[in-house]
Amino acid sequence: MKFDKHFPTERLRPYIKYFVVSENEVESEYKVFPSLGLVIGFQYKGQLAAITNNSENKLTSAGISGISNSFKIFKNSADIGTVLVFFTELGFAHFASHPAHELFNLSLSLDYVFEKDRVNEVQEKLGLANTDKQKIKVIEQFLLAQLREIENDKLIVEAVKRIHQSRGTIQIKELIGKLYISQSAFEKRFRKMVGTTAKKFASIVRFNALLEDMNGTKTLTEICYNYNFFDQAHFIRDFKQFTGETPENFKRFFVDKRFFTMSRIS
Repeated sequence: MKFDKHFPTERLRPYIKYFVVSENEVESEYKVFPSLGLVIGFQYKGQLAAITNNSENKLTSAGISGISNSFKIFKNSADIGTVLVFFTELGFAHFASHPAHELFNLSLSLDYVFEKDRVNEVQEKLGLANTDKQKIKVIEQFLLAQLREIENDKLIVEAVKRIHQSRGTIQIKELIGKLYISQSAFEKRFRKMVGTTAKKFASIVRFNALLEDMNGTKTLTEICYNYNFFDQAHFIRDFKQFTGETPENFKRFFVDKRFFTMSRIS
């Protein structure tokens, strides 16, 4: 199995966290946990399907996934190859006028957002690319052609920064008060730029932060209260929503047995 990260050219660095070239020779199912930005995927060989209620839904070879507040299950065919584009929290807005929140919890064909001819052209070029470097160059050229010269919403940039600084534990009412903006105006701008509400985004930040702590020596009780969960029941409920597992089972089977990084894309 291959999962190689590649970092973008300087022009794209403010908007793209990294690219991944992923290949797998065998058919397999895997979970993807909630991440903090939208993701584009181009299959240059093989087929990917989403699993919902034990039913397979084959995905198009070029697709986009919005932010999700729960885990997803995917199944890849044998001999699959994919280039993934991981956007920064506010990066997607610089490439498409489509409001990011309309993609929440969805995985759609990429031509829902970009012109079909341009998407097809990328797929054709990927089919001719012989190396990972060439594949990444094809994607970067596509993104640079879509790049829109717009200013960042500085207030939302600050909001995202403060949520990260608190490791997702800040109360949204407290955050809004510090930013001196009405709740309705803030939520509208945040959803459009980031792709979900500030409260859901903070919960995903908190989830990703506590996953890192689960790889360390802290007990589950310590993690629960360090991240301001009301009680153990709330911690377990939220954790199961994000992973499909209880914190105890997750730590035993995914962390302690080193399956942690294989089951998470973020």
